[in-house]
Amino acid sequence: QLHVVESGGGLVQPGGSLRLSCVASGEELDYYAFCWFRQAPGKEREEVSRITSNGEGTSYADSVKGRFTISRDNAKNTVYLDMDRLKPEDTAVYYCAVGRDWATEASDYHYWGQGTQVTVSS
Repeated sequence: QLHVVESGGGLVQPGGSLRLSCVASGEELDYYAFCWFRQAPGKEREEVSRITSNGEGTSYADSVKGRFTISRDNAKNTVYLDMDRLKPEDTAVYYCAVGRDWATEASDYHYWGQGTQVTVSS
């Protein structure tokens, strides 16, 4: 059983940066993939970025490609999402989800954090 906690959200001006952290505890993380999702008010949940269990495979939504970077540090049980050149449309609650490498959609991830709010506004 994994316990997942996100942090790092907040209010930032357009063009600014934030680093989100996802700490997972309870099991060894070597065999788990991580995925960041986000959901804005009135919109469907969107997959933002994911990283495979060995850290060698990453993917990004087109809307964040080139601006966001996902990474992991298994020694610290932590996955990061570095967000640069933020835009108002990045405003959402960001969720960290943990699952196996074969996970392809939200329902495949069995462990979720409570979410962290990111607001991009001047």
